[in-house]
Amino acid sequence: MHTSVAIIGAGPSGLLLGQLLQRAGIPNVILERQAPDYVLGRIRAGVLEQGMVDLLRKAGVHHRMDAEGLVHEGFELAFDGRQVHIDLKGLTGGKTVMIYGQTEVTRDLMAAREAAGGMTVYQAGNVQVHDPKGERPWVTYEQDGQMHHLTCDYIAGCDGFHGVARQSIPVDALKTFEREYPFGWLGVLADTPPVNNELVYAAHPRGFALCSLRSPTRTRYYVQVSADEKVEDWSDERFWNELKARLPSTLAQQLVTGPSIEKSIAPLRSFVVEPMQYGRLFLVGDAAHIVPPTGAKGLNLAASDVSTLFDILVKVYQEGRTDLLARYSAICLRRVWKAERFSWWMTTMLHRFPGADAFSERISATELDYFTGSEAGRRTIAENYVGLPYEAVEDRPDTVVQSASHCA
Repeated sequence: MHTSVAIIGAGPSGLLLGQLLQRAGIPNVILERQAPDYVLGRIRAGVLEQGMVDLLRKAGVHHRMDAEGLVHEGFELAFDGRQVHIDLKGLTGGKTVMIYGQTEVTRDLMAAREAAGGMTVYQAGNVQVHDPKGERPWVTYEQDGQMHHLTCDYIAGCDGFHGVARQSIPVDALKTFEREYPFGWLGVLADTPPVNNELVYAAHPRGFALCSLRSPTRTRYYVQVSADEKVEDWSDERFWNELKARLPSTLAQQLVTGPSIEKSIAPLRSFVVEPMQYGRLFLVGDAAHIVPPTGAKGLNLAASDVSTLFDILVKVYQEGRTDLLARYSAICLRRVWKAERFSWWMTTMLHRFPGADAFSERISATELDYFTGSEAGRRTIAENYVGLPYEAVEDRPDTVVQSASHCA
């Protein structure tokens, strides 16, 4: 079997790339090692940047998002017992974010692919990438006890941090930048009304907390916990009490609690590999980079990777512009490192680090007070939060990210 683009991974990035290619008339096949129900069962972020919202509309999968998603024009930073509003719309010339769960984005993309007749192979085992630097790369996979062979022009690795795509690249061909944080986020999903009509990021001496939501009746809350905490040690009552302790009293008093639907602890890390391309194999999203969730950038960075790769492939197939293929990594990494910086900055400013000295703690507190007390500071936060612009694939000459070596 042959296709133009083999996509490994049927998460939102792989499905979004497949949908865009399908609408552009570029054949593609998606390989996914899990079953559809498993993919839909992943509980992930739900804050979509303006650029991702626009990309989903371009892909024609926006109808339910526009009907059910919640447009947020700002968010709150809570510290020292007070709340500061970050006016996203006012500070960025009208840009906003959309609250719409990643699970729902995936569901919409699955439905669109099925309606378009796109081929997705679920429960594809032992996926292997072959000859990615050759003229005709190929992918093998097992299904129903048989080995299958898929030749293609290009391969998109959208299979996440632990996927096979990045592991198919020789170790000495990649440079890795990584930082692990000494804490995690304990998250609870509950069918309760949100404590605030916008997200609240809270910095507190007991640790960070986040009040998020999925809908007017479903909430997602997080508290910072140590890296060695076990989720089974956290009863619902303990979680709610800890969350209340970290919120300003006005919010704590109006917090509605209830039984958790899902509870988990996620570690925090920053991770980037360079380059994001090896021959005709392109790394997309978590396969190439991870950000701590504080800046709401993970899914959104994957979307910008998809946008860049799609724009390049359209020019390759419609205009023969194969010269643009080598630009993918440099274009993506410019935006990736800016998002990594913002996510790192938000994380260090809002969290309590074990063993931090008094000087470091005062610096973090002063940083937060300074940026929220200045319109220029609030604008910096806002423009990063709504998402920096996508770079056109022909806007500027190829450059290497020179600053990467001292960003992690």
